[in-house]
Amino acid sequence: MTYAALHRSRSAFVSLTGFTPEAFDSLYSEFAPVHQDRCQRTRVTKRHGQPRRRVVGGGRRHDHSLQDRLVMALFWLRTYPTYEVTGFFFSLNKTNAEDNVKDILRTLESMTDFSFERPTKDRKKLRSPQAVMDAFPDVRLVIDAKEQRLHRPKSDKDNNNQKPYYSGKKKAHTLKNQIAVQPDGKIAALSRSVPGGANHDLTLLRASKLLESLDPEDEAAMMDKGYDGIQKDYPNHRLYLPFKARRNRPLTEEQKAYNRHLSRYRIVVEHTIAQLNQFQVLAQVFRHARSGHSNIIRAVAMLVNRRIQLRPLKTYSVGAVA
Repeated sequence: MTYAALHRSRSAFVSLTGFTPEAFDSLYSEFAPVHQDRCQRTRVTKRHGQPRRRVVGGGRRHDHSLQDRLVMALFWLRTYPTYEVTGFFFSLNKTNAEDNVKDILRTLESMTDFSFERPTKDRKKLRSPQAVMDAFPDVRLVIDAKEQRLHRPKSDKDNNNQKPYYSGKKKAHTLKNQIAVQPDGKIAALSRSVPGGANHDLTLLRASKLLESLDPEDEAAMMDKGYDGIQKDYPNHRLYLPFKARRNRPLTEEQKAYNRHLSRYRIVVEHTIAQLNQFQVLAQVFRHARSGHSNIIRAVAMLVNRRIQLRPLKTYSVGAVA
C-alpha cells in the first residue's frame, strides 16, 4: 500500500485514511516541514533515549517515502489494525511499522493548535455569523466528555490499578477526555486522558479550569446535566445547562421544553465526538499503552479539525447575530 497506489482509487483513499487525496496533499504540505524540523531538533535516540551518535539523516534511508509513512499512520488511526497487520500492508515487520507510526504521530501531535489552549491575549474573538449559535449568540464553548473502553489493567495486590479506571456508567474500564468545541464543531480544547472511573465529568472540568478562559462579559459555555453544580463555582459566568429533576421535584413542562431547545444546540459536540470515532483507534477497545492515549487523541483531534474546517458540521444564518 502506497500513496501512488491509493491515489488511483479515490473511494479507497477516503475509506482508508479519512481524507480525500486533495485534503491529504494539503495536510502533507504542512506536515513535511514540521516533521523535518522536529527530526533536526531531536538529540536522543527513539528507543532508549540515549544521546545520538549520528546527526539526523545518517544511516540507512527509510524504505518508504515520508508521504507513504504519513499514509501508514493515517491508515492505522482510521482502521486500528495490529502493528503486524499494518506491517503486512506496507511490507514491514511489526516493529518497524510501530516505529514509523509512532514517529509520524509525534509530529501530528505537535501540530495541534486548539484556540483555548493559547494565552488569552492570543485568542481571537468570534465575530463571524457562521460561527455563532442563532439562539445563543454568546456561547463560545460546548463542553462534554468522551470515554473509551480499554483492556482491564493488570491487577495488583490491592487492586489499585483497576479501580480508578472502572466506569460505573459504561460498566467497563475506560479512559476519559474532556472536549470543548466551538459552535461550528471545531475542537477548541482537549484534556489529557484520565482514568474514567476516578474522574467525574464535573471533577474533570473543575480541574481543567477551562471556564476561567472565558470572558464573563460576553462569552458563555453550554454543557449537559452531568455538570450540574458548576454554576456555584462560577457565579459570574453565563453557563447554559438543562434543568435536572430532583427528588419530589419533577420538571415542569416549561423546563422540559427548555431542555429540548437546549439539546438542539448542544448536539454539536456529539457530532464532533462522532467525527473522532470515525477513526477506529478511538472507537474500538484501546489496546495499547495508556500513557500514549493522550498523544493519539490529540493527533486525531487535529485531523478532525482540518476536516471540519473544509466541511463544517453546521452552518448558521446571517440573521443569527443579535
